[in-house]
Amino acid sequence: MSLWQRPLKRLQAIVEHGTYRFRINSLKGFVSLFLVGTVLSVALAACSGGGTGSNASSETPSAAPVAATKDNVELTLVSFAVTKAAHEAIIPKFIEQWKKDHNQTVVFKQSYGGSGSQTRAVIDGLEADVVHLALAGDTSKIEKAGLIQPGWEKEVPNNGIVSKSVAALVTRPGNPKNIKNWQDLSKDGIKLITADPKTSGVARWNFLALWNSVIKTGGDDAKATEFVTKVYKNVPLLTKDAREATDAFFKQGQGDALINYENEIILAEQKGEKLTAIIPDVNISIDNPIAVVDKNVDKHGTREVAEGFVKYLYTPEAQQEFAKLGFRPVDDTLTLSKEVADKFPKVKTLGTVADFGGWDGINKKFFADGAIFDQIQAKKK
Repeated sequence: MSLWQRPLKRLQAIVEHGTYRFRINSLKGFVSLFLVGTVLSVALAACSGGGTGSNASSETPSAAPVAATKDNVELTLVSFAVTKAAHEAIIPKFIEQWKKDHNQTVVFKQSYGGSGSQTRAVIDGLEADVVHLALAGDTSKIEKAGLIQPGWEKEVPNNGIVSKSVAALVTRPGNPKNIKNWQDLSKDGIKLITADPKTSGVARWNFLALWNSVIKTGGDDAKATEFVTKVYKNVPLLTKDAREATDAFFKQGQGDALINYENEIILAEQKGEKLTAIIPDVNISIDNPIAVVDKNVDKHGTREVAEGFVKYLYTPEAQQEFAKLGFRPVDDTLTLSKEVADKFPKVKTLGTVADFGGWDGINKKFFADGAIFDQIQAKKK
């Protein structure tokens, strides 16, 4: 079923939210229902100014409003921390285009944070209409919680991947510790800043980049474990997300090196910061998925605009904004352009999630309770 052609599903959602079935088995049940209804009526009247406002009679308070019938619609976007600048550039363009095409104003509520933390928040009740997360494994967790329909990645282009990056090594100005590659991070006297893979999707990519650097150069799991253990012994603190890691390194002056997204480095340089950064020749393709949260959009009546926003993120206009702010575009026509080619250095050996068995296998092997990452952390104590 196409993401863009789901009118039957939308109609079903409208009917489900517009239909009420009550079963009253006793006088007590009737009284309880009456009291609940009275309290809700009073509360709703208070919220709407006593029902005298211009919008009071246009909506049925107890039914989910359908966005297509409203002049204004609110959309909640939940994303991982480092996408904030890109979305702030793209959202106004989408709002303008949607207003032009549909004569409807879209108001965005936005939430940014560590991908793992954002995932848990959505599962625990943060009613996102759209999620843009650091890794497909986090989106799959929301799917398994029953909020996103299976097959979400097949309903949009590029298997749901809407933004891409690679890992970068940032050093102090002039690179006084002479850090040139992943292997240098394991040396004595090096302090590395990175986020916690338990809470940050970016940090999971960082871990995979380190592991991948051994596997792609002929090492096995034993050598990779030995290397990554040495590296994490050089990590004085694990921040909650990539944004906090960046602040710890730049604003607080902690550490000799920082692993972060390439796009974060590009964004910092655009803001006038002078950085010493290396894009290692052996790297990992950091792929970030987008998805509509089916249960929430049907509840809110926002499916059409949510799907429209996701579709817009794949347009050349939106992908150009991603590229301007340091994300490698998923649009092949942009990737081949000279401007993009000059902006992003080529990576000699690029690993992918598929190389490690997909996110289910990766999470089980590395990040589950008691798995390799926990074992590495235990050795630090």
